[in-house]
Amino acid sequence: MSRAWIFPIVIAGLLAVMVAVLGATITDIGPWYRSLIQPRWAPPDIVYGVAWTAIYSVTALAGVTAWLATPSSREREWLLGMFALNGFLNILWSLLFFRLHRPDWALIEVVGLWLSVAALMVVIWRRSMTGAVLLVPYLMWVTFAGYLNMTIVRLNGPFG
Repeated sequence: MSRAWIFPIVIAGLLAVMVAVLGATITDIGPWYRSLIQPRWAPPDIVYGVAWTAIYSVTALAGVTAWLATPSSREREWLLGMFALNGFLNILWSLLFFRLHRPDWALIEVVGLWLSVAALMVVIWRRSMTGAVLLVPYLMWVTFAGYLNMTIVRLNGPFG
């Protein structure tokens, strides 16, 4: 029985944890954030941790599924690059919103994050329908987060 799946699982898990830890480190739910007017429908803070844990888990699984279904090393390098870009955009959003206190800039950036998830889904779909479907919750969450971000900008702007 082949164990070709072990390396991608370990790498995907480590990368997901790295993005999660960096994002959590950047996220500051302090006085500035608490002072923002939130819409009534904004979820309680605990929901974010639970949602992101689930999203990082299924994203890592999608990456492993796609990696194993991708035959050439060149395609795998592109796939890894796309996941790296997505992780960078994920962390950048937290940096813009929470550290720089610029929800307006984060609102612009979230479009790029959304597009990176959608692009991953399209690329992965070619090799693994399961892998692409595993990214649907991530795309839905980024859509929701983008709408929440937009609402916060409308309720609290201008920033800077």
